[in-house]
Amino acid sequence: MTAVTTTPTPTAIASGEPPAVRRRRRLSPGRRLPAARLAGPLLVLAAWAIASAAGQLDPAAIPAPWTVLRTLGHLWTDGTLPTDVLTSLRRAAYGFTIGLVAGVLLALLSGLSRTGEALIDGTVQLNRAIPTLGLIPLFILWLGIGETFKIAIIAIVVYVPVYLNTHAALAGIDSRYVELAEVQGLSRLGFVRQVVIPGALPGFFVGLRLGVTGSWLGLVVLEQINATSGLGYLMFQAQNYGRTDTILVGLLIYGVFGLVSDSAVRLIERRVLSWRRTLSS
Repeated sequence: MTAVTTTPTPTAIASGEPPAVRRRRRLSPGRRLPAARLAGPLLVLAAWAIASAAGQLDPAAIPAPWTVLRTLGHLWTDGTLPTDVLTSLRRAAYGFTIGLVAGVLLALLSGLSRTGEALIDGTVQLNRAIPTLGLIPLFILWLGIGETFKIAIIAIVVYVPVYLNTHAALAGIDSRYVELAEVQGLSRLGFVRQVVIPGALPGFFVGLRLGVTGSWLGLVVLEQINATSGLGYLMFQAQNYGRTDTILVGLLIYGVFGLVSDSAVRLIERRVLSWRRTLSS
């Protein structure tokens, strides 16, 4: 059998690295591109603009981007949009905060104690199997049609993915680290701080990203049910009057909120988990 040899390039020779390292680097995705996550949305926006300018889209069904921007400016200047945006942000923030705290606490209680796992995990799994939005009629009967039931539903939508991913990360911590902590004589608090938290952070951030997205998904539905303000209410009113441009304004704002919040979580994740050497980094 004839051996196959690879001739190093001048750049590879100048780097002074062994061939095995150079071959391994070819398998990685490469350097992170600046603002790469905006490429897809900008491509969709460009295709939308081109199709609208070419007359391929019905303006009554899908208005042109410039029409949507004019509507956005009009809604902002007359004071309608700022009020609805602040109302939606407040609801999402309250529900997300409650769901985040509940998800983390329940995951810690369930992941660090067999008794806690027996009492909590099955209940959460049952909750996960029930469609959260299907709880809306029951919560309206319990809490009324005010802000409380909306915040409660958003909190449930958030806490489930946070709990599941954090609990899975806790369960996946190598038992050898637990044994090492016992040998070192760490206290319970020291064990949580030095072993549990670093081990659970990757899963926690996955759940956090899903929770952020879930809060916006729940909000857009809840604000169309017995609401008198918010982006969802604005879109619902626009539906009654056939204003597709206003509906697209609401969807655009929801999309921007979702993209910005997810990007913020990813940025925090990269900073907090900078010690990890992963494919994405």
